[in-house]
Amino acid sequence: MQELEKIEIEEDFASMFEQYEKKENEKVSQGEIVAIEGNCVIIAVPGEKKEGNISIEEIKDSEGNLFFKVGELLPIVITGKKNEQPIVSYKKAIRKEKIAKYIKDLGENYKDKIIEGVVIRKNKGGYIVESDGIEFFMPKFGAAFKDGSKVEGKFIKACIVNVKPEEDSIIISRKRLFEIENSTKKDAIDNLLKQEGILEGKVKKITSFGMFVDVNGVEGLVHYTEISYKGPVNPSKLYKEEDVVPIKVLSYDKEKRRLALSIKETTEDPWREIEKELEVGDAIKVTVSNIEPYGVFVDLGNDIEGFLHISEISWNKNIQNPEEFLKTGQEIDVEVIEINTKERRLRVSLKNLLDKPFDKFAKKYKEGDILKGCVATLTDFGAFIKLDNIDGLLHNEDAYWNKNEKCKDLMKVGEEIEVKIAKIDRKKERISLTRRGIIASPVEEFAKKYSIDSEISGIVRDIKDFGIFIKIDDEVDALIRNEDLPPLKKEEIQVGDSINGVISLLDCANNKIRVSIKRLEKQKEKAKLKDFNDNVDNKMTLGDIIKDRIS
Repeated sequence: MQELEKIEIEEDFASMFEQYEKKENEKVSQGEIVAIEGNCVIIAVPGEKKEGNISIEEIKDSEGNLFFKVGELLPIVITGKKNEQPIVSYKKAIRKEKIAKYIKDLGENYKDKIIEGVVIRKNKGGYIVESDGIEFFMPKFGAAFKDGSKVEGKFIKACIVNVKPEEDSIIISRKRLFEIENSTKKDAIDNLLKQEGILEGKVKKITSFGMFVDVNGVEGLVHYTEISYKGPVNPSKLYKEEDVVPIKVLSYDKEKRRLALSIKETTEDPWREIEKELEVGDAIKVTVSNIEPYGVFVDLGNDIEGFLHISEISWNKNIQNPEEFLKTGQEIDVEVIEINTKERRLRVSLKNLLDKPFDKFAKKYKEGDILKGCVATLTDFGAFIKLDNIDGLLHNEDAYWNKNEKCKDLMKVGEEIEVKIAKIDRKKERISLTRRGIIASPVEEFAKKYSIDSEISGIVRDIKDFGIFIKIDDEVDALIRNEDLPPLKKEEIQVGDSINGVISLLDCANNKIRVSIKRLEKQKEKAKLKDFNDNVDNKMTLGDIIKDRIS
């Protein structure tokens, strides 16, 4: 089989060389410079009747100095004739001598010797590659270039596959180099896959998805999930190119030709230790390793990271940025709240080891206590007031006696106000606040001028199923219940009517007043009866009195 392939290759070379430029088979001879006329160098050629000539540029160096003078000999080859005048070349003679020396130095063991060079031109049969001033021929079938790719000027490596001294030809092949490399790589990979221990590798390239590491001449990928048991990490933060790292071979994908490597597999899985040593509820010391807007990653010190969610940092529910509380590298005590070895997830809490602000508050204060706090947040329904590191809710209706007044319109965030604890809900952990009882109600001011049974008048403001509301002044309303309306008929009353009644209830604490027309009528009847009785008593005679006593 190998002999057959060799014959086919030789035939291919032969056909390629027919298309390749004609090689100079003439021997190098010594010509004598007989004259230099302008840019022309006249040379006497041995065995020729006529003289040949070359351009003076052929015998100049880069600075314009001549290599030879008139009368000196120089190597030349005859490349053809024109009108019996020989066409000669000094440069080609030098090239032939250089190639001849190179071939001689190669010796017989030239096969598969690797050369490095640049593709300088293309011809029908293949490509000319130059290396150290020597031209090599690379046939198309041995080039292994992609169709349509630009190859001129491309730096390549190739293997010497044939040498023809008589033609000054050296044949090279990239394809052969790839075959050797693939064969060598396959053997190296097979050997690596047999290795069960820890190997040593060198980082060659770092990317966003991992690192390419050279192990015994074979390059493989350490995916970023295979660097640490912490999970996906940024390799550029841990390593740099040329770093030597411990490596374990995982697998080789023959279709994709990818060697999978691991760094973390060179150490014992710390999750086994976690499973044995830790339980939910344990308090442990950790180090803050990374801070994100949604929480903090903490290092347990054994290549495992736990996660501290932003909601588990503090009992304060208004944390916006974890960096306001914690710094990278800071050591903290936390409580383990979840261990999931299957998902390799560990969650911790900082606030669980801190005193709960609500419990402290509930021990320190009781309902009815009056204290000062700062307005923390304003909403449509009221305000949250910060009291001893806990927020209490002050509803609009508990902040002002006037139902049209709202906290967001009359308060400012950061403003200090005085409030009273209305309710401490231990089950829901809520604090309800009020300002009633601290600021005087309009009814309280009203009560300084009026009392129960005082007669007042008001304008009907609203009519409800259970009664009517009358406006006494700008800040005070009063309710007349249906049962307190007689002798007035409710259906005859309209908004805007003026009504008189007497005060039947003054509730200063709840800012409520009730008025009764019925009670007013009774008072009027009593007054009339009293007046009548007074008048009757004044008209009685002494005889009437004596008779009354006798009877």
